[in-house]
Amino acid sequence: MSRAAAVAMVLLLCGLCAPLQARTVYRCVQKGTVSLATAPEPGSRCTAMTVDDNAVQAPNLWGNFGVFSGTLYEREQDGRKVYSTRNLPGSTPYLRFTVATPPGEPAHAGLGRVGTPQLDRHARQFRAAAKATGVDDAWLRAVAHAESAFDEKAISPKGAQGVMQLMPETASEYGVTDPLSPAQSINGGARYMQSLLRRYNGDRTLAAAAYNAGIGVVTRYGGVPPYAETRQYVDKVLALYSAYRQAMGNGQERPAQ
Repeated sequence: MSRAAAVAMVLLLCGLCAPLQARTVYRCVQKGTVSLATAPEPGSRCTAMTVDDNAVQAPNLWGNFGVFSGTLYEREQDGRKVYSTRNLPGSTPYLRFTVATPPGEPAHAGLGRVGTPQLDRHARQFRAAAKATGVDDAWLRAVAHAESAFDEKAISPKGAQGVMQLMPETASEYGVTDPLSPAQSINGGARYMQSLLRRYNGDRTLAAAAYNAGIGVVTRYGGVPPYAETRQYVDKVLALYSAYRQAMGNGQERPAQ
């Protein structure tokens, strides 16, 4: 990567997209810290994001961190130079940058209002499902918030039902006999989400995309499908997850150094 290309990448990471070409940027999470890179980072859970430089507004790949400064590092990986905002072994500083991430909702155009956390809705059932499955309580609440706004009587035009908006076949697969029962819906949704997180090695972005669009669609596109509805849904769930973690007193993800 030339210096000009690296600068353009930093501008992209900062949300100031330069009109070059579409590219793939990896959002990598490791021990609660987030970095952006030109290749998957060893030891991190990375999600590939294809970014169109001609888009009206660059997507928010970071999260809601406010204004912070970081460093773009250069290193060799698999015989080629790669760039990352995480200081990994063998890295050398390449360029300093300052990024202003969106300060809340909406995270970027198309996200829509996500609302404030509702900690009192079916709290006992969420705690029980989280304990039984090992899926983060805050993540389950974020999905339920996005899916049904916690309405146990919700039925979508496509036939999804209950708090977790399970389709009939999914509900049946996970032993849900009454999809409008909050306890059954939350337990079934948690077990389904547990299987998705296992399938995608803990990648919440892909798990959310599959929850919305289906495993087959995610497989067909090799990642988050290019459906506006699904991409907005994933953004919404991730924003809600951050809000619920904060509201529940859990540690927030932060930029890597």
